[in-house]
Amino acid sequence: MSTIIKIFDTTLRDGEQSPGASMNTAEKIEIARQLVRLGVDVIEAGFPISSPGDFESVRKIGEEVGDAVVVCGLSRAIAKDIEAAADALKTAKRPRIHTGIGVSESHLKDKLKISRDEAVERAVAAVKLASSLVGDVEFYAEDAGRAEPAFLYRMVESVVKAGATVVNIPDTTGYTYPEEYGALIRGIRENVPGIEKVTISVHCHNDLGMATANALAGVRNGATQIECTVNGIGERAGNTAMEEVVMALRQRRAYFNADTIINAKELMRASRLVSSITGIMIQPNKAIVGANAFAHSSGIHQDGVLKERSTYEIIDPADVGAGGSSIILTARSGRHALKHRIAELGSDLPDAEFEKVYEAFLSLADKKKEVYDEDIEALISDKVRHLAEVYVLKNLRAESGTGVTPTATVELEVNGKTVKQTGHGDGPVDAVYRTIVAITGTKSRLDAYLVKGITGGTDAQGEVTVKVEEAGKKVAGHGADTDIIIASAKAYLNALNKLEYWKKGRPKNS
Repeated sequence: MSTIIKIFDTTLRDGEQSPGASMNTAEKIEIARQLVRLGVDVIEAGFPISSPGDFESVRKIGEEVGDAVVVCGLSRAIAKDIEAAADALKTAKRPRIHTGIGVSESHLKDKLKISRDEAVERAVAAVKLASSLVGDVEFYAEDAGRAEPAFLYRMVESVVKAGATVVNIPDTTGYTYPEEYGALIRGIRENVPGIEKVTISVHCHNDLGMATANALAGVRNGATQIECTVNGIGERAGNTAMEEVVMALRQRRAYFNADTIINAKELMRASRLVSSITGIMIQPNKAIVGANAFAHSSGIHQDGVLKERSTYEIIDPADVGAGGSSIILTARSGRHALKHRIAELGSDLPDAEFEKVYEAFLSLADKKKEVYDEDIEALISDKVRHLAEVYVLKNLRAESGTGVTPTATVELEVNGKTVKQTGHGDGPVDAVYRTIVAITGTKSRLDAYLVKGITGGTDAQGEVTVKVEEAGKKVAGHGADTDIIIASAKAYLNALNKLEYWKKGRPKNS
């Protein structure tokens, strides 16, 4: 039977220490609710003595989550810290005080300026005080990764005897490597009397990119709690990422003989929530939750995934709440990927017509980083359907500014005849669109309008995409120009031309 590894989430405490990631109480409560949905075992809600805001966050989160999860408050090995944590945790049905002290020579001599004996004395006193206030006390041996093992064993034995229920062995500076850190955990298990009665917890930082690997090495050597954060946020280079250790244990359950009770389908939701609230963007290639985690652009990979997802994906995207795999069409994509996307767009092209589109696709893909659905639809229209443009932009002039009513003069060629009209709107794009509506008489509705820069700089070409709907038919329009107003007009007219094409009847092979 697999060992169940407890997940101790410190997003709201250590994660908040990421520069710029400060959260208010309402935001912390929102994240705490999501952590409950995830099924974490412990929420470290804050450091109560550090500020009135942190005190209130711990208090309110304890009130909010009930008995669903252990709520933890951090403290130093200082009486007033511990008492503040206990006071803040009075609302929690399952409170835990997390107290501790530095154990490396660097921390003892340079930061604390105390002897080893004094450190042990302070640690024992802190644990005893905390134990008198709550029934669950976790002790952290700060900078254990750089501590002298024999002294670490002595410290852990002392706090276990004093009443600690959990001992946390942090690699505070991200200094160790998996073999070292695993050996450290194993050494504690083999050399500390009574250690079998308590939980060994791992808390790893990512300064050398080893946080996840070290945490898992700890599990392999007997740790049964992992301290982590959503998206791996935290001090400096961050902490162990929850999503990474959870899915590593789940995918390699037989190897680790361990798993968690985390509801992995909530991982993506949690990741996006934390990113949104903290303002810390998720790198595209981030494991499990990054935008590219289940995206494929290589033709070889695309061919394999389309035939059998597991050829290049060891995790089903749905298992982490990510929806599905995505095929990114680029110059490296092959026929299989393009044919698959064309089919998804509702077209079934004969081989001869597909080859025409494929050749045009390769030419376009050499010019663009990514080929979008709208580009493919345009290629099909151009190479197969020979879509005639009912509406052609001939000239455009737009005016706007402070104290000026936005005005647009639009000249279109409509079925071969030139029509010119002036209109007004709430802004230059709105004025252009209202004027186009007046000229064309369209009954469609604009559902979406998106602008993005194709290149950098103030002279960048802008790309506009619109979504337009009429009588249940939705189409996308695409336009690009260094003048974003002109790009907007092109995109809207492109969509209206597609609607006209659909109104006239869709060919059987499209």
